[in-house]
Amino acid sequence: MIYESNSAQETFDFGAELGRKAVPGQIICLDGDLGTGKTVLTKGIAAGLGIDEPVVSPTFTIVQIYEQGRLPLYHFDVYRIDDPDEMEEIGYREYFYGSGLTIIEWSELIADILPKDAMRIKIYKDPAKGFDYRRIEY
Repeated sequence: MIYESNSAQETFDFGAELGRKAVPGQIICLDGDLGTGKTVLTKGIAAGLGIDEPVVSPTFTIVQIYEQGRLPLYHFDVYRIDDPDEMEEIGYREYFYGSGLTIIEWSELIADILPKDAMRIKIYKDPAKGFDYRRIEY
């Protein structure tokens, strides 16, 4: 499926809808170039879960945990992971197969360890359609 967003707010709103529909144990993989809106989408998902604390990309900490919403949110940014085996050290299975929602930015870097049923979302920019335009494929 394809969703076309023309603003950060529309990307956030799309994420909020995903958050409202999220179920325990779900994994959402987000891929796209730098600045495509992966974190904006994640902020929307968090809002849809009822999380109102600030959501930031955990680039340096790899995982950020939010427990305030109707489901725990495990937000991974694996941009700095050089080898999928590093995820073992983090204890990724506890999150991937737990009772919360797991979001993984840059998931293509750890594709070998992702469950087959993970939801995959790819975000693209198209400058010809405007600076804020995003094509979200899921």
